[in-house]
Amino acid sequence: MGEPRGTHVPVLLERCLELLDPALTLPGAVHVDFTLGLGGHAEAVLERYPDVVLIGLDRDTEALAHSRHRLLRFGDRAHLVHAVYDELPRVLEELGIPAIHSGLFDLGVSSLQLDEADRGFAYAQDAPLDMRMDQSRGMTAEEVVNTYEPGDLVRVLRQYGEEKFAPRIVSSLVRERAKGRITSTARLAELVKDAIPAAARRTGGNPAKRTFQALRIEVNRELEALEGAVPAALDALAPHGRLVVMSYQSLEDRIVKRELAARSRSTGPVDLPVELPGTGPSLRLLTRGSEPPSEAEVAANPRAASVKLRAVERIDEQEQANKFEKAFGAGRERPRMSTTRGGRGRIRPGAKVEGEGRA
Repeated sequence: MGEPRGTHVPVLLERCLELLDPALTLPGAVHVDFTLGLGGHAEAVLERYPDVVLIGLDRDTEALAHSRHRLLRFGDRAHLVHAVYDELPRVLEELGIPAIHSGLFDLGVSSLQLDEADRGFAYAQDAPLDMRMDQSRGMTAEEVVNTYEPGDLVRVLRQYGEEKFAPRIVSSLVRERAKGRITSTARLAELVKDAIPAAARRTGGNPAKRTFQALRIEVNRELEALEGAVPAALDALAPHGRLVVMSYQSLEDRIVKRELAARSRSTGPVDLPVELPGTGPSLRLLTRGSEPPSEAEVAANPRAASVKLRAVERIDEQEQANKFEKAFGAGRERPRMSTTRGGRGRIRPGAKVEGEGRA
């Protein structure tokens, strides 16, 4: 195996390891890299934590091949699996692993996919319209562009690309494909550019960016997979386990934020000074909202510019239940906090909690 195609600088590596460190040092720690890519984050975990077992998931067979070569020296401490990240429950069952102690999502397009023109992800380079992260299966971007009904194409561009000129772009694509099939990224980028008003093309970077993002998400069902993957990861976390998620656009971050926020709030009565067993939050937020990269990180790795990092720790619910039992044993009256003389009680579900700032 030669050098991997593409350049690979792991995004926010030191910050990710800092946040995951307490979980990576737990006895028998199992770490899941949900988006293995070229293995930069995974290699750092295995090097710095010699007792950790790694599970690396990726749908891209080329990336897996390079990571297997890169991580070969770690032997049976590294289990690399061809899978989409929402397939975690199946992977854990097959490996006979009941729970994980830490996990990392580095969402979006990998360096390998973005840097190589033949993968079809880059609007600045000419290539076949593919965009599949797993080139062994699934529908290509060429099939989406040439076979979807106009209304469905408008939906895709609006929903996944937040493209306000979606109807104009789709009209241009429909006219073009009536003449002949659209097969290249360069031609698609040109059609998008010509469909967008000149005034709108002067700002916001390449005018094809949103269309390419939308098609990539549709082809790889990225948001659908993420909606299943985040709950699965949180359900698999052992007590005191930690999860870090890095997203690069608002649609991804919205899904992550919603799931983390829901599990970091109480569902119990608001007038008790402590949580009833089973009603307290199951997560502790480790970041205030979404954490941006530092200026130094962006200078060293420009691809980190748009990253939004969120991190959580799984609360030990048994510990919480034991504390409740110790404080308010069976048969004892549970004191209630006054709400008439300045007492606030507990934070109501939906109210802002510590660690949850503005995104």
